[in-house]
Amino acid sequence: MTVAALLAVSTQMIFAGELTGKVTLKGTPPPEIKIAMDPVCGKLNNNQPVTTRHYMVGADGGLANVWVFVKNPPAGKAAGGDQGVVLDQVSCLYQPYVLGIGVGQKLVVRNSDPFLHNVNTTASAVPSHRFNIAQPMKGKEDAKTFEKPELPLKFMCNVHSWMLAYAGVFDHPYYAVTDKDGKFKLPDLPAGKYTIVAKHMKAGEKTQEITVDGNKTADFTLEVPAAAK
Repeated sequence: MTVAALLAVSTQMIFAGELTGKVTLKGTPPPEIKIAMDPVCGKLNNNQPVTTRHYMVGADGGLANVWVFVKNPPAGKAAGGDQGVVLDQVSCLYQPYVLGIGVGQKLVVRNSDPFLHNVNTTASAVPSHRFNIAQPMKGKEDAKTFEKPELPLKFMCNVHSWMLAYAGVFDHPYYAVTDKDGKFKLPDLPAGKYTIVAKHMKAGEKTQEITVDGNKTADFTLEVPAAAK
């Protein structure tokens, strides 16, 4: 490695930082839609109302289920990690509703309900990401990996039409999904100039230019689309 390359690596190590922030929703979202579950699924939910999860708004307007990621990531670090990601089916709902996963990282799809679900990704734009598998019993698990970036990758269940989940597949490790209060964290981002994207299934996306030279904060505000008000 040349002296210049060593200096560049040293600079990145010294000034690498943690990017944190919050995504806030502006405007009043439409009411969530009540899901008409069948009696068996309704019983698993104690016959309490269950709704869609289009806009999950928490403390101080924080918006959950937003992908936050680097659009122009630095090279050299693999996506995902050694630990797999779990997509569970619990009480006739996918958990989590929105997730992130790295290219090549293991996704474990689990059925935690005592009856048949099927997991269908045939709407994917990437042929190798398409599958349709049956999980007929509680505890059934299947492992999958994805070879290309895709945002979003849609999961559905043909047995229960309301069951949907969405994954962001990334070819780098610099991504997150906002928590219930709209907060996110991107650790160990090397020094440099980046475009950060915040993307939501309903509220669209915004970008922000930042320079990392240590720990940084980047907040976003997404708006309820006029058509949804």
